[in-house]
Formats: sequence, C-alpha cells, structure tokens
Amino acid sequence: MLLAARRSAVEAATDAQRQLFSLIIAAPEPIRGRFRGQKLPGMLTIATGLRVHSSWDAETTVTVTVLRSLARRARDLAREASAHEKAILGIVRSWRPDLLAQPGVGPIVAATVLCAWSHPGRIHSEAAFAMLAGVAPIPATSGQVTTRHRLNRAMHTIALSRIRYDPTTRDYVARRTIEGKTPREIKRCLKRYIARDLYRLLEHQPSPA
Repeated sequence: MLLAARRSAVEAATDAQRQLFSLIIAAPEPIRGRFRGQKLPGMLTIATGLRVHSSWDAETTVTVTVLRSLARRARDLAREASAHEKAILGIVRSWRPDLLAQPGVGPIVAATVLCAWSHPGRIHSEAAFAMLAGVAPIPATSGQVTTRHRLNRAMHTIALSRIRYDPTTRDYVARRTIEGKTPREIKRCLKRYIARDLYRLLEHQPSPA
C-alpha cells in the first residue's frame, strides 16, 4: 500500500512540476523574467514564494496564483512521497535488511521485490521468479503483467546501478563486450543473474538476531 501511495504522490508531483514549467513559458514577461536561468528546484522555490500585488492586471494575478498553487502542491506531494519512502524503509529494515545490503538495492526496489516474492515457497523456483521478473525466455501470464512490469523495472534499476558503481559488474560487462555481446544482451543476462541471486537470498530466511 505504501508503494502505491508513494507512486501516486510522485506521479502527481511530476505532473504539477510539468504544468508549472509550461505555464512559466507562457507567463507575462515580468513574471517569466523571475524564472529565467533557473533550474526546476529554483523555479519551485521562486513560485512557492510569489505574492499577488493589487496593481497587477487579471492575467498576471491569475498566473501568479496558479504558479504558486502548483509549486506548493508539488512541494507537498514530494514531502508525502518522502514520508512514504521512510515508512517503506522501516518495514524493509525490520523484515529483510539483508536485501538492502545488496548492491543497487534501495528501499523502493527492495519493497517491490518483496511484494512480488511475498513469502518462502510462493514462487517455486529460480526460473519462475525470473519469468515473473520478465528476464526469462518464457513470458509471464496475463495475470502477472503488472507485477512483472514492476519487478522488471526493479531488476533494471539494480542492473544500471551495478553497471555504474559495482567493480565486479563492470568487469563482467567488459568481458561480455569483448565476447561480442550487445549492451542489450548483456543487461538481459545481468538481470537474469540478479533475479537468481535475489531469489536464493529471499528463500533463505535470515537467522534471528
């Protein structure tokens, strides 16, 4: 539930930011000029603090009012998403902290993997977990499409992080590249290995502290 709530907040915040940017481009010059040269975080800060002046015409007044509303909405939604992520981290740490020790696995990825896996024995094999993650040759069934998409995205996030930061993974990529594999083929193989290792980790219950 926390994953769904966080995802909704992040998507809504992104929409508000996109709308803010579009309206700034179309704003009257005196207002548009305040944002010139600013990146998105700066735009949000400026828009949040905008004040309406009685001497302004209707267009400028409405523009400032809407920009301020969108900026504050985006800020509040970002705070909401952050609070959900903090709660997710607490649950993952109390349930399976060993997941967070894996390279490239943060709280959102860990929670996504845990939701797909659920409990020992639900997914009967490494191959079945790989299929659910969308990294096996056999496609998932239609009833698994949503879970497969999210789990595949989690595998993709882990793979990209390891390619960028993990020396062992970087060596693997270099070796496979020399062998003639394409970047797409290498990522698919890597995600298959990641799914296998995560499945084995999940099925092995950590000893009580």
